[in-house]
Amino acid sequence: MSALHFQSSFQSHTRLASSTSRSLTPGRNFTLPRHLRPPRPPLRTSFAPLPRAFSDGAAAVADKPSICTADELHYVSIPNSDWRLALWRYHPPPQAPPRNHPLLLLSGLGTNAIGYDLSPESSFARYMSGQGFDTWILEFRGAGLSVQTSNFKETKESAYALSDQMVVMAQSVANGAPQKQPTDVSGYLSDSEFYFLREDSIGIGTAWDEAKLVAELTEIFMRLSEGLSGFLSEGQSRLISTKLLDQISKLLEDSQLSERFEELRMKLSNLLEKQQNSGIASQIRDLSQTLVNIIEGGQRSVSPQFIDIQERFSSTIEDFQKQLDLIVKYDWDFDHYLEEDVPAAMEYIRAQTKPKDGKLLAIGHSMGGILLYAMLSRCGSEGRETGLNAVATMASALDYRSSKPLKVLLPLADPAQALNVPAVPFGSLLAAAYPLASHPPYVLGWLNSLISAEDMMHPKLLEKLVLNNFGTIPTKLIFQLTSAFGEKGLCDRSGKFSYRDHLNKCSVPVLAIAGDQDLICPPEAVEETVKFFPENLVTYKIFGEHHGPHYAHYDLVGGRLAMEQVYPCIVQFLSHYD
Repeated sequence: MSALHFQSSFQSHTRLASSTSRSLTPGRNFTLPRHLRPPRPPLRTSFAPLPRAFSDGAAAVADKPSICTADELHYVSIPNSDWRLALWRYHPPPQAPPRNHPLLLLSGLGTNAIGYDLSPESSFARYMSGQGFDTWILEFRGAGLSVQTSNFKETKESAYALSDQMVVMAQSVANGAPQKQPTDVSGYLSDSEFYFLREDSIGIGTAWDEAKLVAELTEIFMRLSEGLSGFLSEGQSRLISTKLLDQISKLLEDSQLSERFEELRMKLSNLLEKQQNSGIASQIRDLSQTLVNIIEGGQRSVSPQFIDIQERFSSTIEDFQKQLDLIVKYDWDFDHYLEEDVPAAMEYIRAQTKPKDGKLLAIGHSMGGILLYAMLSRCGSEGRETGLNAVATMASALDYRSSKPLKVLLPLADPAQALNVPAVPFGSLLAAAYPLASHPPYVLGWLNSLISAEDMMHPKLLEKLVLNNFGTIPTKLIFQLTSAFGEKGLCDRSGKFSYRDHLNKCSVPVLAIAGDQDLICPPEAVEETVKFFPENLVTYKIFGEHHGPHYAHYDLVGGRLAMEQVYPCIVQFLSHYD
C-alpha cells in the first residue's frame, strides 16, 4: 500500500444539527448506506503527472507547468483588465456516469487550486471528475497560476515562472533550509515583488540623475493628483501624498532649506487636492524641478548633514514609486471576484462545455462558498438568474463573529493600513512558520489545528497544503471581508448591501457543510447563515463525532476520511439536481 493511501475502519457518519434538520426531499434520508454510495474513482499510487494540455481558449501546447496536476490548464481573460485567470480542468473517464452540467470549484482566501488536488489519493477534483463531472477549478486573480500579461506567450512564460517559484519555496522548507522569521512583511518578499516605505526608508540609492529624478517625482505627484487613475479615493490620495511630503521634510529638517521646502509643500498640497488637468500638470512639473533644485543646493552645502542627501532623496522617491505600483498591483477586493472573476470563468466554462440549459453546478470552500452565497444573494435581490443549478459550500458563512482566530484580521480594517501594507504575504509567512509548527518543540503547533484536526491529514499532504496552497492577499480584500464581523454580516464594498439579508430570495438548492472542529468557520456560523435561506432549498450537514473523527477547516476537502464521508454526500446532492 502506498504511504499516502489511507484506509480506515471508521464507518461514514454525518449528522444534521437538530435546529436545521432538513433533507433533500420530504421523508428521504440524505445519507446513503455504504453499499449504495457512488463508487470511488480509481486511485493512483504516485504523484506522476497526468496527460497535459495548456490553453488560452485559442491555442494549446503539449505541456504545462509542473505544479499543475490537472488534465488541462486554461486561461480566461477578464474584460477591461490584463488579468488572465487560470482554470484547471479534469475530464471524466469514459466509464464514469454521464452528467448534464459541468462543475466549478472555488477556493478559499489567498489559496490556489492545489487544495482541491493534493495528491492522486486525496484529490477532491479528481474524485468529482471520476463521478462523471467535467470539473474546473478557478484560480482568482493573484492566486496560483493566474497572471497579468498581454498575450499568450507571456502568459505561458509567467505560468512556468510561478510554478518554479512555488516548487523552489516548498523544497527549500521541506529540506530544512533555514527560514528567516520576518519581523515585518517587507523583508520577507523578494525585492522585485514587494516594497514598503518605512519611516526610516532613506538608505543609499543610485547615483544622482537630475533629469530622471524630476521625471519620476513629477510622475508620482501627477498620479497622486488623479488618485492613481481611480485606484485611490480622494482621502487616500491625500494621505499618501502627505506621507511622501513628510518623508522629504524629514530629510531637510533643522536646515536652512526646510523653510523653502515648506513653502513648496503648501503649493504642492493645494495642487494635489485638485483634479489633474494640463495646467496643473505644468505646475507640478515646475514644482518638481524646484524641489530637486532645493535638494541639489543642499548637497553643495558644506554642512555634514547633507552628505549623500541626493542619494537618500533618490532612494526615497524610488521606494515611493514602487509603493504606488504595489498599491495598483494589489488593487482588488471581494466584489472584484464576485462581479468579474467568477462570471468570466462561468462564461468560459459554458462556452467550452455547452450544457443544454446553460447552467453549471458549483462548490465553494471557505471564501469560495462565501462567493457563491453572495452570488445567490445578489441575483436574488435583482431578480435575475444565477446560471447555477445547485450549490454546495464547505466551511463557509456570512457572519464570522463567532470565529476568534479570524479576528486577527481586524487591525487591518483601517483603510490607512492598506497604504502602509497594500498586501499581506500570507503564503510566505505561513511557510516561515511551518517548521515551528511541525517540528519539536512545536512553538507554533496551534497553527496546525486551524488547518486540520489531529490525525486527519497525512503529514506530507499537510506540508504540501501549507507550502504550496497559499499566496499573497490584498489588504483591500481583507478590509472588505472584515465586515463579516459586524452586525450586518458581510457587505459589499460600499457597506450598504448586506449579502446575508437577501438570501431569502434565493431560488437555487444549497448544501451547506461544516466541520465540528473548524475554528476558522465554526459550525455555529454556518448554521446561522443557513437560517436565512428558504427552508425548502437548503440542507445543512455537520461532519464529525463526539469521540472522533473530527473535521477542521481543510479536512472537509483533504482529510483522510473525506473521500469516505464528505465526497459521497456532495455527489449525491449534486446528482439529484443534475
